[in-house]
Amino acid sequence: MQVLPTAFVVARDLKRLQQIVTVLLRFGFGDLVRRLGLHRLLKQAGLAPGDTGTAAPGQDTPARLRLAIEALGPTFIKLGQILATRSDLLPAEWLAELEKLHDRVPPLPYEALAPVLEAALGGAPDAIFARFDRVPLASASIAQVHRAALADGTEVVVKIRRPGLRPLVEADLRLLAHAARLAETELPELRRYHPEAITRNLSAAIGEELDLANEGRNAELIAAQFEDRPEIVVPRIHWAWTSEEVLVQDFVAGIRPGDEAALAAAGLDRRVLAARSSNAFLQMMLIDGVFHADPHPGNMLCLAGDRIAYLDFGTIGRLSARRRDQLVTLMAAITGGSAAGVREVLLDWAGQPDIDARPLEEAAEAFLARHTRGALGRLKLGQALADFVGLMRDHDLALPPDLALVLKALMTSEGVVRRLDPELDVVREVEPVVRRALAARYAPEALLGRAGSVLLELQALAGDAPGILRRVLLRLEKGKLEIEIGRMDRFGRSIERGAARIAVAIVTAAFVVGLAPILAESGPRLFGIPAFALLGCLAALAGIAWLLVTGRRD
Repeated sequence: MQVLPTAFVVARDLKRLQQIVTVLLRFGFGDLVRRLGLHRLLKQAGLAPGDTGTAAPGQDTPARLRLAIEALGPTFIKLGQILATRSDLLPAEWLAELEKLHDRVPPLPYEALAPVLEAALGGAPDAIFARFDRVPLASASIAQVHRAALADGTEVVVKIRRPGLRPLVEADLRLLAHAARLAETELPELRRYHPEAITRNLSAAIGEELDLANEGRNAELIAAQFEDRPEIVVPRIHWAWTSEEVLVQDFVAGIRPGDEAALAAAGLDRRVLAARSSNAFLQMMLIDGVFHADPHPGNMLCLAGDRIAYLDFGTIGRLSARRRDQLVTLMAAITGGSAAGVREVLLDWAGQPDIDARPLEEAAEAFLARHTRGALGRLKLGQALADFVGLMRDHDLALPPDLALVLKALMTSEGVVRRLDPELDVVREVEPVVRRALAARYAPEALLGRAGSVLLELQALAGDAPGILRRVLLRLEKGKLEIEIGRMDRFGRSIERGAARIAVAIVTAAFVVGLAPILAESGPRLFGIPAFALLGCLAALAGIAWLLVTGRRD
């Protein structure tokens, strides 16, 4: 199989391809290079590997892969981090190694960054900042961080993107996209793993991280979710000096959650910190639908007053309303011990209609037995979620790519929380957030919104129906459509009854959730009961009874 058959792609990115092959050879993956056919593509460049490369002694294959990924730079590091979330795809030893991937690289000298910084600021940093430290505070593959102070004395950090990154990343993404497309086309057994979706997620994630202004927007989005909760802190962004290449934000001094001695010396309450962190993250994910995608200990600080600060919003996760509903259902099933709920989420996420549900039901019951034994307050949510993903892998089900990041973030967040308070009552923290999410799902405005969406879909269907009917009639006329005519009348009557029931259901629901509260406060009264409200309730009950009777009859 040739992974990169498109001559244009190979010619355009040949130099980068050479670098990738050289790294693969250095870490002992020469056999892989030959199997992919890359040695034939690179002969014209004088690079035709004739051996399998030299692996470092004492290192197994997963460790060599991690080292190769780190050597290949930010695109492959991000890909490795995404793969580290896929416990439904990879065995434990590979995941453990990929989780060690770090994004720390030797710092660049200030002189290498100065042109980027000065172009973004519109002048030398000494003319803008009261102080600018040339020695970096931290260095990663995408950006380097320096401390500084504004003219008014505000302490800030200045994040500067490394020069020349965008062309490198774009070449990597082109090569990976072609490889994924060919893998999905030529290897049917890989389709259920959605390689193209994984590369799309990678492209979106690293694209966000390259734009430092986007990180500032992400930070403000998360900050807005907690504007009424002063115990959650997000650094302020200074937009006057922020751009795609440079981000300036407040410096936050705090204590890492794993530094027990420092937390004790500062008089911070670790149980309060753990509860607040857990609640904040569950709110981001289950209610707001926008969450910190990498809540590891380095991106969180504990502050005076038992406050929590979140840092580094280069990548955030987003959950659709449907995904939030599924996640709430899973959380409620785990904390409530519902095997049917666990099974339904498994089936929803698998997206494979021909699955036998009975083995999943048995597996769900065994799963709950492992995670609800004894006191529910000792439930380890992170371990339960990891086991849930393992359950999918055991039944040959692939997790949707957008959910891999979600579950990984949840597990990472809970790991940090457990550092602060190993005895945290997870059920006590999860249940109120789940109740809030369920209340929001069934709030009157939410129900009316969904009813409106149904009406819009029915309207669109009504608009499409004449065209569809015209095409059906045309095919009937040409003899290209086989159908049992004797059942057409029954089919039409079924459609009419179904449409009528939908209409009555929508009107009934709209009355109950929309008009009932208004009518209950107005109009004359019969036997002390508002007349309009009484008549409305009778009408609603009649509608419900009609729906039940006709549904049972059909």
